[in-house]
Amino acid sequence: MKLRLKHVGRALVSLACSLTLVLSVVPVHAEDKESLESKTSDLKGQLAGINNELLSISDEISTNEMQVEVTNGEIQRTKDSLAEAEANEAKQYEDMKSRIKYMYETGNSSLLQILFSAEDMSDFLNKADFIQNISDYDRDMLLELQKTQKKISDQKDTLEAQQNSMQQLQTDLKERQDELVKKAAATSTDLNTYNAKLEKLRADEAARLAAEAQAKAAAAAEAVAANVSNTPGRGSGGTVINTGGTSVSGSELDIFAAILDCEAMHDYNSMLAVATVIMNRVQSPSFPNSISDVVYAYGQFEPVQTGRIDTVLSNGPSDLAYSVAQDAISGARLAEVADCYFFLYAGTANRPGVNIGNNLFFPSW
Repeated sequence: MKLRLKHVGRALVSLACSLTLVLSVVPVHAEDKESLESKTSDLKGQLAGINNELLSISDEISTNEMQVEVTNGEIQRTKDSLAEAEANEAKQYEDMKSRIKYMYETGNSSLLQILFSAEDMSDFLNKADFIQNISDYDRDMLLELQKTQKKISDQKDTLEAQQNSMQQLQTDLKERQDELVKKAAATSTDLNTYNAKLEKLRADEAARLAAEAQAKAAAAAEAVAANVSNTPGRGSGGTVINTGGTSVSGSELDIFAAILDCEAMHDYNSMLAVATVIMNRVQSPSFPNSISDVVYAYGQFEPVQTGRIDTVLSNGPSDLAYSVAQDAISGARLAEVADCYFFLYAGTANRPGVNIGNNLFFPSW
């Protein structure tokens, strides 16, 4: 679907080129200068309007394609977690069956024999306490099994919500694709001309991001000498640098911590990597300039789409997430991803990048 959308998008932008050709063949004949200028002005206005519409459609397609890839990654992440939980449940169930089978086969007589074998009252009480511990263990095993089943049920509900979101997204993409096909069919297109124009736009965008990344990397390198922090208590395999802090409201901090709990493994570097991407976006003119606007931007973070972030906010983010969020607001960044603006679940991502905590980080889409 992604390739078809890209080809359709490329076909559409040539609309602008076609109108440019129209401008070059407007007949002069007996028309006076004022009339010709009026028609030319009208055509230029139409061309500007169509250019704006095509750029808007291209942005929407790119955002939808990114959301499909993000959602696919999160579905795979949930499936992996679900498989692990089901394996734990199966092991607990087998252990419980073995214990129940033993009790059924031996009956209470073995427990009585244990008691009657006591040599004195102290020994009797010790054996009675041992029997009570066995009973407590059985009850604890049953409670643990119930907790595991509840965890599986919750994960299945999350997976269904993700799949429903994915289906709705695919429906929206198909409808958008149909609209683009109709527009393309009604317009004479020049694919070669449009392709050159589109590639130029992409090259300009890549050059801009590369310049931003280079400037950011240079600033980070200058800060490393005075602000390096790489202690065992903050995880391994990463270098923390400080780029200068800012201040945010309490609600912004809550949202920041909640999205870190949702998107990263629970260790310092994994969370700081995600936090670095979010703060990079906040400080870039290409993205919204607040944490909440970055997190809730359409199609950017799957936990917002499925509502998982609301559950975390309701229950309260973890202490580690709050700590990492506050460090990032104060200027802490993970040097390995200091130039990155995007990440995906590494289990489904097929692109170059930096893998930290099973998330793959990269500078541009």
